[in-house]
Amino acid sequence: MSDFKKLLGKKIQTIRKAKGLTQEKLAELIDIETPSLSYLETGKYSPSIETLQKLCEALNVHPWEFYYFTELSDEDKKEELKKALDENPKLIKMLYNFYKSINY
Repeated sequence: MSDFKKLLGKKIQTIRKAKGLTQEKLAELIDIETPSLSYLETGKYSPSIETLQKLCEALNVHPWEFYYFTELSDEDKKEELKKALDENPKLIKMLYNFYKSINY
């Protein structure tokens, strides 16, 4: 069970960082102490339902996003991208421009 808590904590941390929030700011937004958030992120504690709801609201994510631990294979990622490109031609231009901006 502790591995699950660690995975959950790591996911909370990853989402927090992706949103550009410090532990201090997120703790303030969800009305808990910074050390408590640190314990959540390291897997020492599990969030209560109330805290999980506050995390969802503060981070603007759905609850399932904290529990999605499966990483797609590169082949699955390619297939997903191909499907998205087929369904949304505007995405081609956006991805191409991004690619050109990083490929110097």
